[in-house]
Amino acid sequence: MAEMHQIRLQIGPAAFRIASAWRQPLDQLAALYRDYPGPSDHMVDFTVRLEPDKPWRRYIRPSVHIGGDFWLPDAAPLPLAQGLLAAEMGMNLQMALGWRRHLLLHASSVEKDGRALIMTGLSGSGKSTLSAMLAQKGWRFMGDEFALLDLDTGDIAPFPRLISLKNQAIRAMQTVAPADRFGPEMTDTPKGDIRHLVPPKAAIDRMGEPARPALLLFPRFGHDPELRDMGQAEIFVRLTQASTNYVALGEAGFRALTRFVDQVPTRAMDYQSIEQAEELIERLWSRSP
Repeated sequence: MAEMHQIRLQIGPAAFRIASAWRQPLDQLAALYRDYPGPSDHMVDFTVRLEPDKPWRRYIRPSVHIGGDFWLPDAAPLPLAQGLLAAEMGMNLQMALGWRRHLLLHASSVEKDGRALIMTGLSGSGKSTLSAMLAQKGWRFMGDEFALLDLDTGDIAPFPRLISLKNQAIRAMQTVAPADRFGPEMTDTPKGDIRHLVPPKAAIDRMGEPARPALLLFPRFGHDPELRDMGQAEIFVRLTQASTNYVALGEAGFRALTRFVDQVPTRAMDYQSIEQAEELIERLWSRSP
C-alpha cells in the first residue's frame, strides 16, 4: 500500500480499509462518513484499492481500477470524477464475495418498534428510495444495499451505508432531506446519474442494534397500486437469487432462509408513486405481528 492514501470505516458488523492512489475519493468518503466510527482495534475485514490500471493513468486521463481482497478481473475502470462511486462499488463487491457471518440479501431495510421491514426486487423497483423516504418519517434506516440475516437468531443486522440514489430519486429526496447530507452528483455513470445520501445520524448511532424481521416486500414501480400474495416456493427461489452468498453458506444458509420464509409475512407490492407505496406499507405494517 506504499504511496496510497487510506481510510478505515466501521459499518455495522463490517470493517473496511479503503486505499487510493488519489486523495479526492477519500476526502469525499471522509466527509460523507464523518459520523461513522473507525474499527475499534484497527483491524479490518476487507481492503478496497482504488488504483490506475496503467501507471500513466494516475496522471493522464486518470481512471480508477477497483481492486481488493476479492475482485472481478473484467470490471471496467471508472473516471476519477467517479472515484467515490468506485469506492462504494468496491465495498459492495467485498461484501458480496467475501462475507460469511450473515446471509446476505440484496435488499433495503428499515425498522420501527424493534421490527424490520425488508424490501427486495430488481433494479428500478424503488427499494432504495422507499427506505430513504421512510427514514425521513420515523423509521430507522438499516441498510440500502444488503440486508444481513443472522444465521442463528434470524434477526436483521444493520448495515447503514450511504444511500445510493439514482436519476429521478435524487430530485425526490432533495425535497425532503437536508442539503448537507448529499454527496456530489455524478453524471453519466454506468447506472445513470447517481448521488449518495448520508443516513440519519440515529441510524449510524444505532448500527449495533439488530431487529426482528416482521415484513418482506417485493416492490414493483410503475404499475397500478396493488398488494398480492406470493407462494412460499416463489419467495424462496427469488430470495436465493437475491443472495450473493447463499450457495457459499451451504446448509447454514438453507436453514436460515427456510426459517425466514416460514416466519416472515410477504407481499408483492405494485405502486406508481411514493405516496401510494407509503400508504400500502402503513396498511400492511398495522396488521403485522
